[in-house]
Amino acid sequence: MALKGDRKYNIGVDIHYFMNETAERGVVVTHSTSASGAFMDDANAVVKVPTGTGDGVAAGLLLNDMVNLDLTRTHVNWHQDEVQLGGKVAVLHHGEVTTNKLKSGDTPSAGDSAYFDTNGELTTSAGSAKVGRFLGSKDEDGYVKVHINIS
Repeated sequence: MALKGDRKYNIGVDIHYFMNETAERGVVVTHSTSASGAFMDDANAVVKVPTGTGDGVAAGLLLNDMVNLDLTRTHVNWHQDEVQLGGKVAVLHHGEVTTNKLKSGDTPSAGDSAYFDTNGELTTSAGSAKVGRFLGSKDEDGYVKVHINIS
């Protein structure tokens, strides 16, 4: 579980992106360099998990688990907010979430700037564009509240 239930967002969720790789909710995703997507169901509106430093422009924080299931044997678990590979995802670009997708060893404090690292995890180390700010420190389970603000 990468996101806890206490979330605060109203109009800060974008639902026009597709994603073609598996990922766990709570990571920052970036715009695919080969795609742009100008309208709602444009197949070119693709996001991905970053793979290197400076890899793409942040689109937001992934709110769904991306899974690759054999749909002839099982079904997508909608109650777990799973989305099949190649499907539409919800991406948070403005709001607050509590996540454990934090770079190992980082110890954020309230007010620290939030960036993303090479695999989409949040970090206090500048190396990418700022994606928000931390609203507290890690709890005993490794979760931290963060305000995402990508304009």
